[in-house]
Amino acid sequence: MLGLTLIGDPVQALVVALAALSTIIGLVIGYQAYRGFRRHDSRPMQLLSIGLLLLTAVTYSISFGGSILLREGILPLAYQQAHTVLVRVTQLAGLSCILYSLYSR
Repeated sequence: MLGLTLIGDPVQALVVALAALSTIIGLVIGYQAYRGFRRHDSRPMQLLSIGLLLLTAVTYSISFGGSILLREGILPLAYQQAHTVLVRVTQLAGLSCILYSLYSR
């Protein structure tokens, strides 16, 4: 039933495709930053890669997965605020890692 709900509506299918593409691009960017860290053994580059992964791939996955679980009734609506807080905390953690990587030596 979950798959039919997502595919039945063209707008919903576009949202799913965009979320998946955003997650994939975030993973590629995070992986490239991680390769830079491994190549140069740089702590700021490590934090940058962690921050980018948290900010893009992890946040999109939590947001998208949680919204599907909430919409389909798998996760009770009482968890909606907790889900929102989790997404925002993940974003803040990613941004904090990126900020720290820019100012650390």
